[in-house]
Amino acid sequence: MSSAILETTSTAATMRRNFWRGVWRVMKRKPSRLVGAVIVLGFTFMGVFGPMFYPEVLPRDTSQLYAPMSAEHWFGTDGQGRDVLAQVITGSRYVLLSALVTAVITVVLGTAIGLFSGFKRGRWDTVLMRLTDMKLTIPGLPLLLVLSTVWSFGSALEMGLLLGLLGWGGVARAVRSQTLSLRERGFIEAARGLGLSTTHIVGKELLPSMAPYIAMNMLIAVTGAVYAQVGLFFLGVLPYEADNWGVMLNLSVFGGGALTTTAALPYMLAPLLAILLLTLGIVLVVDAMDEIFNPRLREE
Repeated sequence: MSSAILETTSTAATMRRNFWRGVWRVMKRKPSRLVGAVIVLGFTFMGVFGPMFYPEVLPRDTSQLYAPMSAEHWFGTDGQGRDVLAQVITGSRYVLLSALVTAVITVVLGTAIGLFSGFKRGRWDTVLMRLTDMKLTIPGLPLLLVLSTVWSFGSALEMGLLLGLLGWGGVARAVRSQTLSLRERGFIEAARGLGLSTTHIVGKELLPSMAPYIAMNMLIAVTGAVYAQVGLFFLGVLPYEADNWGVMLNLSVFGGGALTTTAALPYMLAPLLAILLLTLGIVLVVDAMDEIFNPRLREE
């Protein structure tokens, strides 16, 4: 018994080593993928630890309103004399945390509904897909505009919760289609023939096979959540109780006239550059994940 356990443990460790070696080979094949991973890790570090390097209320200098870019202020200052780069860093926590919460809720809800619906089929499939269709027909922006009249969204968790509850429909549909394809495979038929429970088949057989697809959808959901919340704050439909990139864009354009004068231009470009870099990093990581989990691409 002990030798069998040791052999199983050794096999699992070997598989893990081979997997990570394959990941490293895929990442090295295109240096841009390594750049993407560094960008994503950099934003993660900035969101978690960045605000710790600054006071809760950023210092203001009324003698340097919309100061140009310099060694002291890399992206200049805003209309209150606050450092723009400091605002990008401190505002990243709200944006990234709410995007992460959105992605987790979107993927968990969408995956659970899609897996169960596609595997069970029949009445459950009909009910869950009609519910998903109803969800997809609800216009997100008008609903958010209505909710903003009674909900301040001062917390990143609140924003992430709402965006996640509004965004799972597409993932549910996509996962269901994948499940319908996988449920006819031989290993699923064998599991059903052995009398294994639905929970076991879905959790141990279907879910691991779809893990790469789910992981990529989660990264894509992060970018969608960033765009959604930044857009809402930029349009001014949400109160400025939270300091984030969308608020910076709103104040730079409508308060500083960044589109008509160069004084506030760095104030607008800084959050735009952050959003662009984050999107680029995620796209490059998704490209690497596609090859890591696709045997056909690895062989080419």
